[in-house]
Amino acid sequence: MNDAMLVVMSGAPGAGKSAIARGIGRTLGAPVISVDPVEAALWRAGIDRTQPTGLAAYTVVEAVAEEVLTGGLPVVVDAVNAVEPARAMWQDLGARHGIRVEPVKVVCSDPGVHRRRLEHRSRGIVGFPEPTWEDVLALEYEPWDVFTVDTVRPLDECVEQAVRHLRAGPRP
Repeated sequence: MNDAMLVVMSGAPGAGKSAIARGIGRTLGAPVISVDPVEAALWRAGIDRTQPTGLAAYTVVEAVAEEVLTGGLPVVVDAVNAVEPARAMWQDLGARHGIRVEPVKVVCSDPGVHRRRLEHRSRGIVGFPEPTWEDVLALEYEPWDVFTVDTVRPLDECVEQAVRHLRAGPRP
């Protein structure tokens, strides 16, 4: 049986995407592939930051996700996915493999909690500056009406909600 499924995380920096992605990955036995460390690696390799390294990082993550999906395994993509071209890329990847694409949008409905999380986190990505609250406010996030998890609740509850949704299977 092919258990392949592409889980596409989405949401503003600091909302809790990576923490939920890791929880989903652990529960489903799926690798989590994150765009930010890939972009930082491009910079460390000498690719100038004035180049479209964000787009390049998404493309690299797409290639790695495709390799995982080819093996029949599920994969979780951890990225902001703020705009339709990024979202369409994942839909196209799923279509090429004939698998489910499950977007999971992560929000934090309490701006104070979201800001504190963002300002006190350190992901330890070498060479990658943490986004600021001003970066989050300036983010042009296109509306996306998909399954949403509000991380104002405890992390374990959020992961459980997301996994329950994913295990429920495709919806009409």
